Amino acid sequence: MKKSESLKKNRDFQNVYRTGVSFANRLLVMYVKENKTETNRIGISVSKKVGNSVIRHHLARLIRESYRLQEDMFDSGLDIVVVVRVAAKEAKYREIESALLHLGRLHKIINGNSFSVEKKME
Repeated sequence: MKKSESLKKNRDFQNVYRTGVSFANRLLVMYVKENKTETNRIGISVSKKVGNSVIRHHLARLIRESYRLQEDMFDSGLDIVVVVRVAAKEAKYREIESALLHLGRLHKIINGNSFSVEKKME
C-alpha cells in the first residue's frame, strides 16, 4: 500500500493554490496539482471561521482518516489540498467522506482515471 505524505510548508500550499485545479462542493474545496513523484501529498486547511481549535482539529482528523481509508482509490503523484468550508462544521464522518470522494471523482483522480491539468484547462 502506498503511503501519503503531508503538505506542511506554506509555499507548497501556495503553489497548489496558484497552479492547481479546484472543484468544490457544499462541505469542501479540493485543489489538485501533479507533483512528479510516486506518492501523494495531502494538505488540509481549516480556517478559524469554521470554529475553535477543537472543531478545526476534529474536522482535519475526519478528512485525514477518510482519505487514509480510501487512499488506494486515488491516483498517485499528486499534491492535494483540501479546504474545509463552514458548512462542514456540523457534518458527520460519512458526509465528509462522501464529499471527499465526490471531489475526487470530479477531478477524475479516483479509480484509475488519469489526471491531466491540460484536460481541465480546456
